[in-house]
Amino acid sequence: MLPTENRLRRREDFAAAVRRGRRAGRPLLVVHLRKDTDPHATGGNAPPPRAGFVVSKAVGNAVVRNRVKRRLRHRIRERLPLLPPGSLVVVRALPGAGEADHGRLARDLDSALQRLLGGPPT
Repeated sequence: MLPTENRLRRREDFAAAVRRGRRAGRPLLVVHLRKDTDPHATGGNAPPPRAGFVVSKAVGNAVVRNRVKRRLRHRIRERLPLLPPGSLVVVRALPGAGEADHGRLARDLDSALQRLLGGPPT
């Protein structure tokens, strides 16, 4: 489970990340990242990074969709310290994610985040 302060809930936040953020696509998912660009935010009161998930019916039935969301939430929670403060992350699962195992989802997520953040492999 993601901590409350790290959950992306509002439609406007999802739209901001998807429309104004950078995108990295992988075979099982697409990750959108919008970094906070507020020059007045200081380190002490910068908002935490927040993440949200989009898993459509194309991925599978409700059981499959919830399993994919749980796996993605688990992986994002481990990577929150790597994300810049105030950033918005939207992970959109593609149809193949329903049949993928935990390892493949994790590799695709790590690869997309690495590409967006420009850092060394995690």
